[in-house]
Amino acid sequence: ATTSTAANGTSSEEGTMLAYMIPNAGDTHGEVRRIPIPQPPTNFALVKVLRAGVCNTDLEILQGYMGFHGVLGHEFVGRVVEVNTDDADVKAKWMNQRVCGDINVGCADCDVCHNHKGLDDRAGCCQMSRNHCPNRTVLGILNHNGTMAEYLTLPVSNLHKVPDDMSDEVAVFSEPLAAACRIVEQGLVQYDGPHPDRVAILGDGKLGLMIAEVLGREHSSRLGGSSSSSSSAAPPVMFGKHQHKMDLVRESAGVDCRPVADCKDEKAFNGVAAQYAGKFDVVVDATGSPAGLSLAAGLCRPMGTLVLKSTCAAGEQFNAAPFVIDELKVVGSRCGPIDKALELLALDDSSTGPLK
Repeated sequence: ATTSTAANGTSSEEGTMLAYMIPNAGDTHGEVRRIPIPQPPTNFALVKVLRAGVCNTDLEILQGYMGFHGVLGHEFVGRVVEVNTDDADVKAKWMNQRVCGDINVGCADCDVCHNHKGLDDRAGCCQMSRNHCPNRTVLGILNHNGTMAEYLTLPVSNLHKVPDDMSDEVAVFSEPLAAACRIVEQGLVQYDGPHPDRVAILGDGKLGLMIAEVLGREHSSRLGGSSSSSSSAAPPVMFGKHQHKMDLVRESAGVDCRPVADCKDEKAFNGVAAQYAGKFDVVVDATGSPAGLSLAAGLCRPMGTLVLKSTCAAGEQFNAAPFVIDELKVVGSRCGPIDKALELLALDDSSTGPLK
């Protein structure tokens, strides 16, 4: 095979790269192919991928979620090798920098992108312009080739510099950790007043563990951790299937970890053991399973908040009655602040403090 050097200094086989792709929408398999190296549009950067992560969303896409086809993946750390701009300062700022990136690519031309209605600053709409352009593409999820390739493109405005002393192996977790930080950014847990929110986290996968780490640290920094004398300030409770996973956050985040089997009771009308039924103000579902929503509803008190972090290709029969009867608030929570995630990843284990 012939190897050539592209104008950006990267070596390739006749201007191509290896990529893991889903060939057609709806395919439940992927394959490694050699495809052309993408050309960055104006104000975009070409990024050489150094590390790519695998998210449960990627696995759901392989089951048909979003009907995506193209290069899979949205978690990455990489190095900028080309910036398509005439602005010398912008080019100098980003060339050869190690970066992570926001995965939503807005059109930069609509009311949402320009925050014309001021929704970014309205309660319940925090950072709407970052996440919810109606014309957006999404890295490795919606009409934009993703991270499981040698190169990718993103707008310069989506990039975040990685600290020099942070390894690639750590930085690659910035996107999923940002998703965990989104719960704090949305202000979904209330810490003020005499009765702070009691929080439950369902699921001990990668995202569930990160949510436990974020919410556990947030609780400790605001309320003093599990040593508080007030029973209403009890730390977050994580329900999971794998003790060795939960042990990772029990000490570092001060989270109360319990087997998910403990909160289930098949004989109960809502499937939840009486000890836990309706005992939590906020329940975060990070199970990656459609069944998680029903369990979360049973754990949540009337008029409480369910935070959905799971994206699932498969559905199941949905019973709306508990949500209506208990007047539950169901809130989706998706992409979060990568700059805050990088700050957390840079902390040592002894560092504490709320997200700013």
